[in-house]
Amino acid sequence: MNLTVLNNSLIEHKVSLIRNKETGTKEFREIISEISTLLCYEAMKDAKLEEVEIETPICKTTAKILKEDNYAFVPILRAGTGMLDGLLNVIPNAKIGHIGLYRNEETLTPVKYYYKMPKDINEREAIVLDPMLATGGSACDTIKCLKNDGVKKIKFLCIIAAKPGIERLQKEHPDVDIFAAKVDEYLNENGYIIPGLGDAGDRIFGTK
Repeated sequence: MNLTVLNNSLIEHKVSLIRNKETGTKEFREIISEISTLLCYEAMKDAKLEEVEIETPICKTTAKILKEDNYAFVPILRAGTGMLDGLLNVIPNAKIGHIGLYRNEETLTPVKYYYKMPKDINEREAIVLDPMLATGGSACDTIKCLKNDGVKKIKFLCIIAAKPGIERLQKEHPDVDIFAAKVDEYLNENGYIIPGLGDAGDRIFGTK
């Protein structure tokens, strides 16, 4: 399976806080960022490191470092940008691309309206960000666009993933690793995750 779920008591606690409809915008935004940082640590377990010589206060030694310029974060607008700061806390020199998708409320399918990627995106590992993996439509379309640009290695990070979205993403892009803080069982008739946490974009930006 290419799915990793953060199994941690602190994550469980944090997810419970953002599920609560009484949690305010500031706290919701901060917790999304915190969880995103932890997701990034998990997603970077297989990162390749380069050996360099450094000097500690005691002596010279060989150390391993990450070449941050090899990575690009791709938040799906607009909710994905709420995860961005959490990842930039860990890899501040990663490049950033954006893709804008909105959901057709009748068909529930994503419609692309914006796409801007860093130079040489095909030479970077792309990490796609979206708090909610619901139907999987936006995730699959984003990954397809990146593959069309020649990106070879892609990971998908989300806060809540629904099983239908996971199944679709695994079917259409079995080579993409999925990292989630929590998995929920199903979607309602409007395509929202149950129990979920509502509209992540609205709650991050305080627009409802």
